[in-house]
Amino acid sequence: MFRIDLQVQIHVPDTHAPRVISMVGSMHNLVSEVLQAAVGNHFRDKLQSMPAVEFIQTRQRVQMSAFEHIKGKLQEYDVETRGVYIQDVVFPEDMVKVLTEREIANQEIMTFAKQQEAQQKRIAMEQAKGTADMQADLAKSAVGVDIQKNNAEAKKAEADGQATYIEQTGTAQGAQVRAVGLANAEAYQRQVDALGPQATAIVNAIRALAEAKVPIMPQVLVVGGEGGGSVEALAASLVADLGLKQGMTPPTAPPSAPSA
Repeated sequence: MFRIDLQVQIHVPDTHAPRVISMVGSMHNLVSEVLQAAVGNHFRDKLQSMPAVEFIQTRQRVQMSAFEHIKGKLQEYDVETRGVYIQDVVFPEDMVKVLTEREIANQEIMTFAKQQEAQQKRIAMEQAKGTADMQADLAKSAVGVDIQKNNAEAKKAEADGQATYIEQTGTAQGAQVRAVGLANAEAYQRQVDALGPQATAIVNAIRALAEAKVPIMPQVLVVGGEGGGSVEALAASLVADLGLKQGMTPPTAPPSAPSA
């Protein structure tokens, strides 16, 4: 149990005083019988089962509730209630000790919670700061990755283009070689058809030697007699022709033997 010092301010208008006195007999009776009864009944009903700690925490609410209750009771006697104020609360010594220890514990809990919250905010701030410091490196790394990727794609495109060029060039060169080979084969076959295999071989051999500029041409060409065939005549003609191309003196035929 604890003791409460309560102050109640009331006012009796002059016009209502005769009626108030007629109902209660005197102002002393108004205070001792009506006011004290209203206060006592209210606080017994409201505070008897209320713990001291809860009363301390809800003191303003208890005071307002007491004001409303006393105001309603005094209105029945035409008395105005100006205010109800809880002046002081006196707790037993052992209760004061318990309440003090409890308050200290609550303050320590609140202090610990604030410290923990401050630590969590500090950690979050450090993480945010570290992330901000790494943004430049992250951006640089991302740019480096893009550059490497672009370089790799450029090299791949260059290699693909080179491969395509080589493939197409090889195809064209192969087609050219095949065309030249077919033309040479066709020309050779026509020579064979026109001159025969032996004459064609001699002609091509002499042409190859002339193109190599090998100085093997004789200054004097001996041609067979009346018995010489067409091959010897063709060879003599080609030798003379090739000798002129190489800037040599045309071969001089020996004088014919006098006929018998």
